[in-house]
Amino acid sequence: MSEPASPRSDTFGPDLAEVFGPSQSDGGPDLVQLLTPEGERVHHPEFDHDFSAEELRGLYRDMVLTRRIDVEATALQRHGELGIWAQLLGQEAAQIGAGRALRPQDYVFPTYREHGVAYCKGVDPLRLLGLFRGVDQGGWDPNENNFGLYTIVIGAQTLHATGYAMGMQRDGVVGTGDPERDSAVIAHFGDGASSQGDVNEAFIFAASYNAPVVFFCQNNQWAISEPIERQTRIPLYQRALGFGFPGIRVDGNDVLATYAVTKAALQRAREGNGPSFVEAYTYRMGAHTTTDDPTRYRLNDELEHWKLKDPIERLKVYLRRNGLVDQQFFDDLDAEAKELGHHLREGCKALPDPKPLDQFGYVFSEMTDELAAQRDGFAAYLESFEGAH
Repeated sequence: MSEPASPRSDTFGPDLAEVFGPSQSDGGPDLVQLLTPEGERVHHPEFDHDFSAEELRGLYRDMVLTRRIDVEATALQRHGELGIWAQLLGQEAAQIGAGRALRPQDYVFPTYREHGVAYCKGVDPLRLLGLFRGVDQGGWDPNENNFGLYTIVIGAQTLHATGYAMGMQRDGVVGTGDPERDSAVIAHFGDGASSQGDVNEAFIFAASYNAPVVFFCQNNQWAISEPIERQTRIPLYQRALGFGFPGIRVDGNDVLATYAVTKAALQRAREGNGPSFVEAYTYRMGAHTTTDDPTRYRLNDELEHWKLKDPIERLKVYLRRNGLVDQQFFDDLDAEAKELGHHLREGCKALPDPKPLDQFGYVFSEMTDELAAQRDGFAAYLESFEGAH
């Protein structure tokens, strides 16, 4: 039986409708931006934040370390230590901005590329490598960090997120006015996943039940080899209006803007005002995965154009220009990144192989007779090889 929806607000702020407009090159005039590619600080009437020097240095550090995770994992795959790796090169600002906007009680439903968000939620990146090495199914406890397991089925996590958000409503942790209690859910997906039926079904359920969920789309311009122009006739964020909730496009290479917009969207959800759609307009500078060759379907000029919008470099320029860092800061960060790289290289190689029978313990919370029979049969099969030459 359905329950009456709680009061909703159809906008983030009083002037949100003004940011809707036609898509244009590089995101269009409706793009929310707080830091230009040249490293100049700008302001937005609805989405802004007074960042302290410590916050800015922290965001820069997060992006640098996240990129190091990506670089090390890619190298490990090339050396045969990982079966595959989903790169995030160029998307650091979108992930760190969204990740740092979360409160501890908020829950994340990722795809398979949210390495930066996992880092923000305290997941040891070595646990991510275990999944791509094939030695576990995701070695972190989702309930410990409020960070769900990676989802390989494209778009399925948006339905999981919506259902979890509806559960939060029934648990009474939405719209109470208590900042330590009120919670929200964020679902990450890409532009390609936005064409999946699961995603659109999640939009319908979230809108119908006014669920406290933020749909965070990293539009990196390519669904593997399919460009965004072949996926949609309107900007992705404008689709939200058809489902009855607001959408907004943010410069996904601007960590400051991504943080401010995601923070507003999450707070809106926590207060009981329902779902929203954030389109982080960014670019995948690397390959879709390490099995992909992007030179087969995109021009090098396009990549060079987006390199000028590098999320890490623009914040670095701002920090230097405003005297917020010194050389010691960069030296210390470089040493920290090297230590992280060593941790990943040595830790990955030391990950133990799974025991064949362990897989049966991860199917149900309680072993069924049928599953026990399968386990025993597989055990007998393995024992048949003992002593064989």
